[in-house]
Amino acid sequence: MKTSEIRQKFLSFFESRGHHIVPSSSLVPGNDPTLLFTNAGMVQFKDVFTGKETRPYKRATSSQRCVRAGGKHNDLENVGYTARHHTFFEMLGNFSFGDYFKREAIHNAWELLTTVYKLPAEKLWVTVYQEDDEAYDIWAREIGVPVERIVRIGDNKGARYASDNFWQMADTGPCGPCSEIFYDHGPEIWGGPPGSPEEDGDRYIEIWNLVFMQFERDAAGNMPSLPKPCVDTGMGLERIAAVLQHVHSNYGIDLFQALIKAAARETGASDLGDNSLKVIADHIRACSFLVVDGVIPGNEGRGYVLRRIVRRALRHGYKLGQSQPFFHRLVADLVAQMGSAYPELAKNQARVEQVLKQEEERFSETLEHGMKILDAALAGVPDKGVLDGQTLFTLYDTYGFPVDLTADICRERSIEVDLDGFELSMTRQREQARAAGKFKAAEGLRYQGAQTRFDGYEHVQGRGQVVALYVGGTAVDSVADGQEAIVVLDATPFYAESGGQVGDTGTLNAGAVCFQVSDTQKIQNGVFGHHGRLSGGSLKVGDSLDARVDTERRARTMRNHSATHLMHKALRQVLGNHVQQRGSLVDPDKTRFDFAHDAPLSAQQIVQVEQIVNAEVLANQAVSARVMAYDEAVKGGAMALFGEKYGDTVRVLDIGFSRELCGGTHVSRTGDIGLFKILSEGGVAAGVRRIEAITGDNALRWVQQVNATLQHAAGLMKSQPSELAERIVLLQGQLKAAEHDIDQARGKLASLAGQDLAGQAVTLSGDSKLLVARMNGTDPKALRGLVDQLKDRLKSGVVLLAAEADGKISLVAGVTADLLDRVKAGDLVGAVAAQVGGKGGGRPDMAMGGGANLAALSGAMSGVEAWVRGRMDA
Repeated sequence: MKTSEIRQKFLSFFESRGHHIVPSSSLVPGNDPTLLFTNAGMVQFKDVFTGKETRPYKRATSSQRCVRAGGKHNDLENVGYTARHHTFFEMLGNFSFGDYFKREAIHNAWELLTTVYKLPAEKLWVTVYQEDDEAYDIWAREIGVPVERIVRIGDNKGARYASDNFWQMADTGPCGPCSEIFYDHGPEIWGGPPGSPEEDGDRYIEIWNLVFMQFERDAAGNMPSLPKPCVDTGMGLERIAAVLQHVHSNYGIDLFQALIKAAARETGASDLGDNSLKVIADHIRACSFLVVDGVIPGNEGRGYVLRRIVRRALRHGYKLGQSQPFFHRLVADLVAQMGSAYPELAKNQARVEQVLKQEEERFSETLEHGMKILDAALAGVPDKGVLDGQTLFTLYDTYGFPVDLTADICRERSIEVDLDGFELSMTRQREQARAAGKFKAAEGLRYQGAQTRFDGYEHVQGRGQVVALYVGGTAVDSVADGQEAIVVLDATPFYAESGGQVGDTGTLNAGAVCFQVSDTQKIQNGVFGHHGRLSGGSLKVGDSLDARVDTERRARTMRNHSATHLMHKALRQVLGNHVQQRGSLVDPDKTRFDFAHDAPLSAQQIVQVEQIVNAEVLANQAVSARVMAYDEAVKGGAMALFGEKYGDTVRVLDIGFSRELCGGTHVSRTGDIGLFKILSEGGVAAGVRRIEAITGDNALRWVQQVNATLQHAAGLMKSQPSELAERIVLLQGQLKAAEHDIDQARGKLASLAGQDLAGQAVTLSGDSKLLVARMNGTDPKALRGLVDQLKDRLKSGVVLLAAEADGKISLVAGVTADLLDRVKAGDLVGAVAAQVGGKGGGRPDMAMGGGANLAALSGAMSGVEAWVRGRMDA
């Protein structure tokens, strides 16, 4: 039974029993930003089990694609070396949300395995939680499993319910016992039944786990029963396929065999049992589906895990002798195997191939060079020795060779790596960089007072008391007129730079005292430092000051910041959900936004983004900000990026169709943005693009400048602006026609000159002749044509023509076919070009060159005859 048939029979079986077939969700969890990847079939139903969400069905079944290659669930290092570890796998599951429970779940599982899949009942063993008498009785009395093949698994982790057969979603929340089904491969395979000392062997393999959620654990450890118990099951497709196809390794099933053969084809490997082929076959699935779900290789979070998997596959290709890009060519084979079950894979085939190919090309040189360095280093390490941390660091810092890849290679060779030594070298480098870097004066200031109260969301003016003063990085009691200083107030309307938004400027005043604020920075978390110069009076700790923000500058900054949120959302709509912020700078002049994407935006895509943002601006919706619990914010749809650190409470900003977590200052209504215009788009790093855009009066001025330029150009062309493009096209046509006429005229002149030049040729021997001449004012193209004409006229001969224009020398040499065994045009033009400070070369019968030493040209040309005769006589 093929893998695709096994998958379909599972879904059809449960559909016939009232289950709704739910498509696989994305590998990027939509309801849990703290989870790196979807790693189980129940992830998309998590909120249903906790009661936060309801569905129109109470029974569901799915084949969920899963990845375990980072964070808590990380199988990466074992992939390719064991029979059942994968980065990517499919989890078959059936779920009940308060509908049926243990009895129906157990009966369904047994019927599917023994009737549909036709597994021998005597080959199946089951486990139950030690206290779960209900499940035990169902297996023994209703299903008829002999009691010697039913194993009770107790608490083996030092506490009640701390058992492999007791499942819980988290420290609190839904939990309950589970029942596992095992398949016995037979006595010829080593291993013992579950619960025995030999349970880690390969004879008895777990194929299905039935989880019975019947309790709700609270913070105190109490376990009241759920009013509507649920069922969550999971069966690995690859595992059950191995059983049904009578192989002991998942890599022996039809799906993997096809991918292994494809990997062998692309790497030139002949041994289909090579572990490296298994690694590549596994990794192409994980990488392709991650790209389909919007992940692109990067240096953090999910993108970094994808990069690790890609580069691990490439290293195994290199190990097999393939140093050229090959990995992306396996995508077509994967589509052939899994495209029908996952149409999104086939739909995105071209994009997946492009992303993987780019990563291959990016890493190929690093891999080849790094492997040479690493091999040389490992040659001096004894068996079961240790590769020192400094070498690890050098490979990483100097050659860009990932530490985890080095560790993977060392593990294969039974060599340990000194990770502590690596971290020590990393720490030393950071300290050196910090010492050499230029830091703003606010950093490192000693301050032990209360945090600043920020009133700037509601006000641009306020009053605050001076609680600290710093001059030259040192705390002082007072500041004199003319001194540069940092002022800390107990309360301020000034926004301190953070989240990509620049700090406010303005003034702090009290009578004759005037402190000009040029920037506002956080000197500590929650403590705002006003940087500037005192331009009148004197200032001391304890003084009260009127704080006035530069309102025009703040307004421009807010317009740009609010537009950035709208643009981020628009980019995700136009390009896909893989778009995520990678950095930003919002100031009064522009917004500069870096985001994850692997290709330039087309002109049409830029127009789409502008149209979407400006439609939101025209809608003039009110902007709202709310402070709420982080979990509540995420549940409400606020964008939270994986890897970002958030507190228990967060500020949720709604701007038009955008909802993000943000602490910046923003407009009151989207219409306040005025106008949004993208100025530029380009790449700044691998997989990272950058957009610069403007808003409001800045955008208006840009439009006015462009219009003025357009009007001026139209005036020069004696046309209306609307006709300018047409006029330019017409002018280009006229210029092209004129250039054609000029080329023809030059050709005719050169032809006439050629008739005269042919008579100037000198005889070399017999009928062979040599012509050397200068044709000043003739362009290289005309020189080539003239040399061809002269070769035809001479019948047998060597021609060298030179021309000078704008201080540069052009050289063209030609040799007729009968003389090519003795004289080569490339050698001739190269010899002459070298004498005039240049280079030359080409075909034996026609070659070109040049130089810039005009003074040497005459001498170089006068020596051509001797050079040619020397080769004719040789």
